[in-house]
Amino acid sequence: MPTQIDPLSLSGDLLYAVKTEDETDTDRLRERLATLGRSQLGPALSSRERKLSFWLNCYNAYAQLRLEEEPGILEGGFLDRWKFFGRDRVPVAGCWLSLNDIEHGLLRSSKHPWGLGYLPRPFPSSFEREFRLERCDPRVHFALCRGSENSPPIAIYSPADVDEELDIAIEWFLEENVEYDAETDVASIPRFFRRYRGDFGGKRGIVEFLRRYNAISDDATPTLEYEASDRAPDFDLDLELDELRP
Repeated sequence: MPTQIDPLSLSGDLLYAVKTEDETDTDRLRERLATLGRSQLGPALSSRERKLSFWLNCYNAYAQLRLEEEPGILEGGFLDRWKFFGRDRVPVAGCWLSLNDIEHGLLRSSKHPWGLGYLPRPFPSSFEREFRLERCDPRVHFALCRGSENSPPIAIYSPADVDEELDIAIEWFLEENVEYDAETDVASIPRFFRRYRGDFGGKRGIVEFLRRYNAISDDATPTLEYEASDRAPDFDLDLELDELRP
C-alpha cells in the first residue's frame, strides 16, 4: 500500500528545502505538491489553522523560488512585478495558481487586491472557494515573503503553532516599523495599513491592532500617519495604483 501523502508536511518540507537550497528535494516536493488530488487536499485543510499554515508555506516557498530564478525582478518596473505576483507559477493539486491567487484569494478569503480591504475578489474559482480561509486574517500581511529588507524572517508555519508564530512576526515588524509620539498622540505606520485597512476593520481596527501588539499604549487614541513609501512586508503591483487614490 502506498504511503499516504500529508499535504501539510509537503508544504513545510518544500519551504525548508528552498531555504536550505536543496534542489533535489525541492524538485521532488514540488512535483508531489503539484500532483496531489483534491481528495487528499480537502481533509488536510479541514481547519483554519491548517489552511493558514499550508498556504503561507506554499506562498513563501514559491516566492523565494521565483526570487532565486529572477533575482532582480522586484527591482524592475510595473510589468516585472506583475509577472512576479500575477503569473500562474504555483501548481497545487492539479491547479495552477499565482502568488496573488494565494494571497488575495485563499489567505484573504477572496478579497480584491485594490479595494482597500472592502471589495470582494470577482469570480473566484471553484478551487478557491473550496480551499480558502473563511475569513480574512490581517496577520497574513506580516508573514509573506516580499524580498524586502524589512520583511520579517520567513518561518515554516505549523497548524499547532501558527497563531503564536504569526504573533511573533507581527511584534517584530511593528517594533521595527511603527513610531508613536505620546506627546502629540500620532502614530506613524507603514502605508500598507491604509491599502488594506478593511482587513483590519478600518481605522478603529488598526488602532486596536496596534494596542494589541504593544505598538501604542492601551489608552492611546492616536492620529494615524501613513509613511510616504512602504517599509513593509507587503510590496506588490498595487503600490502604484494606491498612489492614484485620494
